[in-house]
Amino acid sequence: MISKALIAVFCVWLVASCGMPSWSATKAGKKWEIGAPIVTYWAGPGTHMALDERTAEQLRAGGWNLGWTKNPADLDVYHRHGIRVMLVIDTPNVDDPAQAKALDALIERVRSHPALYAYYLVDEPGAGAFPALGKLVAYLRQRDPAHLAYINLLPTYASDGQLQVSDDAAERAKVGYPQDFAGVNTDDKTALRYREHLRQFVEVVHPDLISYDHYHFMKNTDGSQYFLNLALIRMAALEADKPFLNIIQTCDSPSEGWRGPGEHELRWLTYTSLAYGAQGISHFRYDVGLWKDPNDPTTPLPLYWAVSQINREFVAIATELQPLKSLGVYHCGTLPVGGQALPPKSAFAPEPASQEVLLGYFGKSARRPTHVVVVNLDYKNAATTTLVGPGPMEVFHAPTGSWSGGSEGSRLRLDLPPGGGVLVRLR
Repeated sequence: MISKALIAVFCVWLVASCGMPSWSATKAGKKWEIGAPIVTYWAGPGTHMALDERTAEQLRAGGWNLGWTKNPADLDVYHRHGIRVMLVIDTPNVDDPAQAKALDALIERVRSHPALYAYYLVDEPGAGAFPALGKLVAYLRQRDPAHLAYINLLPTYASDGQLQVSDDAAERAKVGYPQDFAGVNTDDKTALRYREHLRQFVEVVHPDLISYDHYHFMKNTDGSQYFLNLALIRMAALEADKPFLNIIQTCDSPSEGWRGPGEHELRWLTYTSLAYGAQGISHFRYDVGLWKDPNDPTTPLPLYWAVSQINREFVAIATELQPLKSLGVYHCGTLPVGGQALPPKSAFAPEPASQEVLLGYFGKSARRPTHVVVVNLDYKNAATTTLVGPGPMEVFHAPTGSWSGGSEGSRLRLDLPPGGGVLVRLR
C-alpha cells in the first residue's frame, strides 16, 4: 500500500521538476492551446476506475497531468490535485434539437471550470465519420473555443474497412508525397492509404491536436510499422501546424498477441515519441497495465513506479522543445520502414555512425538545428555514444529541469540507458 507520506514526496517532486499544468489556455473565450505537454492514460480513473481523492492524489503522484471522467462533478476532485480533465461527451448529433440543447447545457455548466481541458468525442473513427465529426468539432469550437475536442485515430495497421479510404483516394495521395521519405515509396499502399486518411481528417474535421494509437510489442517479436506510423503522424502534424499525441502500450493483450512492455520498452516508446516531436503521450491501459486491481487504487504494479519517472522526463523535455520546430528525425544503424537515414554532413551525428541511435533535430530556424534528442534504440542494453556537433554542447537534466555539463569542443560523450535518451543543445 502507498503511504500518504510517500505520495506527498512524489507530489512535491513532481511540482518541483515539472511544475503545475498551465490553466491559462482554458480561460473562457480564448482559443485552445496545449499548455503543459500532455501525459494521460486510457481506461483508468474516472472511466474504468472509480475516482476519489486518494485516486486523484496517486494519479498526480505518478506524473499524469490529464485525467478522464464521464461525470462533471469530478472536475472539482481533479482540480484540487492540479490535474486537467478530459470530459467524455461522445458524439451527440447537433442536428437533433434535443441533443443540441443538452450539449449546450453541458457546455454552459463546465466551460468556465478551471480544470476542464478537453471534450472526448470518439476513438478510431473511419473516414466516413469525418463529416459529422467536423460538424461537431465546429459546434464545440464556436461555443467553447478554449477547450480541445479530442478524437483518437487508427494506426497504420488498421484494415481498409476501418480506414475507409478508397483506392482512388489512396492513389491521389501520391501527389506531393516526399520522395526522400526513406523506407517508403509511392507504391506502398499502407502508407498511401494512411496518409490519405490523415489528409481527410485534417481537412474535414479541422482538429486542434492529432492523436493516434500504435501497439508495437507483440508476443514473440516487435511490429514493423511503428516508425512508419510515427513518421506519417509527424508529417501530418507539421503540415497542419498542430501538436500530436502518441498512445503507447503499457499492457499485454493475449487475444491480440501483444506482450506487456517493461520499463526499458516504455522508456523506448516515450523517447522515440519525443524525438519525433510528440507533445503528448497516453498509456494503454492504465487499469490493467499499471494497477493490479482497478477496484483497489492502492496497489500499483511495479511498472507504475518506472512510468512515474518517465512521465516527468517526458514533460520536462517536451516543455523545452515546445517553442521549437521538429526539423528532422534520423536513424543511424538499421533503417526501419518509414525511417530516414542520417544525411551526409549533418549538424549532429553519433560516432560511430553505425550505432542503433535515433536523432531528433529541433530549432527555431529550419536552416539551423540547435537541439537534438538522442535515443538509444536498443531497449535491452545501455549504450555509450559520442555525439559530434557544430560546436560546444550541453545536456538537459530532466529531473531538475536544468542545463549543465557538456563539451568544450564539438564532441560530447553520452551514456544512454536501455531505450532511453537525452536532450542536447548547442551552448
